[in-house]
Amino acid sequence: MNDKHIRIRIAQCLALAEASNCPRRKFGALLLDPERNVILMDGYNGGPRGGGRLCGGESCLRDTQQVQSGTRMEVGCHHAEMNVVCNAAASGVATQGAWLIVTGEPCMMCSKMIHHAGIGRVLVVEGGYLGANGVDYLRAHGVEVEAVEGPKDPRIAPRTV
Repeated sequence: MNDKHIRIRIAQCLALAEASNCPRRKFGALLLDPERNVILMDGYNGGPRGGGRLCGGESCLRDTQQVQSGTRMEVGCHHAEMNVVCNAAASGVATQGAWLIVTGEPCMMCSKMIHHAGIGRVLVVEGGYLGANGVDYLRAHGVEVEAVEGPKDPRIAPRTV
């Protein structure tokens, strides 16, 4: 894929993230066929399919349980990466050798799934999620990880010169 197409796919991934109802953070993920330059599947973070707008139905479990950001990844929304891999599996779409664009660094749980799904390259939009993540795990297991330019995390105060 050339730079122009990667920039277009990043913009599409960022737009997809806006579909999330999560009050804390919106993530998007696109699974790509790098040879044909097509989107194979998409996903964003959200509540369980058919289970309400949010992870707790109509409330955010991370808020109601007072879970600190960057901790206890098992509590809360289904992650965008989880949704894209599960959507691909449910639709019979092969993930082996595909690329993944995601609007933040994958957590350890999602990184294990990405690796085991055979995804070969992950493009992480810079400025995303800052919690504990699985980028080192991905690299240690042969998955290429590349930071790509994107909007900055709003939790980071801009520097003053």
